[in-house]
Amino acid sequence: MPPILYLVRHAEGFHNVNHSIHIRDATLTERGKEQCKVLKSSFPYHDKVSLVLSSPLRRAIQTAVLGLGPSISRPEVPYLVIPAAQEVSDVPADKGFPKEELQKHIAELFEKEDVGFDLSKIDYGAVEEGWNVKRGYWGEGKTAVTKRAADLRTWLFQRPESHVVLVTHGAFLHFLTEDWTGDDPKRGTGYHNCEMREFMFTPTSNEQEAHITETEESRKKRGPSCPEDDPIVLEELEATDRED
Repeated sequence: MPPILYLVRHAEGFHNVNHSIHIRDATLTERGKEQCKVLKSSFPYHDKVSLVLSSPLRRAIQTAVLGLGPSISRPEVPYLVIPAAQEVSDVPADKGFPKEELQKHIAELFEKEDVGFDLSKIDYGAVEEGWNVKRGYWGEGKTAVTKRAADLRTWLFQRPESHVVLVTHGAFLHFLTEDWTGDDPKRGTGYHNCEMREFMFTPTSNEQEAHITETEESRKKRGPSCPEDDPIVLEELEATDRED
């Protein structure tokens, strides 16, 4: 059986504030860290998750570490950093660092925090040279991103784990799910910061071509645009109203 997927958009990064896309590989704001605390306490599948994945961009790793700590701290649960899940564009905020530099940055970000597990558990093995060049396979063009999303789906389809959580990015989530419903030009995505949705593979998916669809339960919970009982989404909507 292919895994159930829990897809999470990263928490608020500094690039999300005043459209500050010039910040290289933006990290989380204090508000973003608070969103991670809410995710940590509200995520209902910590005891079911058998694999944690995230983009190599720092805000995604921070979200995974701070929001999914109870899952990652379980000894049998691996945490892999996968470049295929990086964000779409080539603006500075979406350009990451080479593996060795990235590892140093992450160690510095958490050097004064007790995250509940040894950071050496984060597996950077898939962070290959050139993942952050935004050219060729890693490019921002629609063809390249569509290919990358399709490859990630087939890779996920073949994973042996039963419940997989992936922390990724708003625009890329639309390519991964092949669903642009609710896409908001103001945010560049239909997903709110730290929002989680649940997906399953379609019955016709196979090792060559795989597709996913949101579960009925997930769709009902969030309603037509966002769940009334999701504190993360409500908090972001209220902040958006204040900014307007």
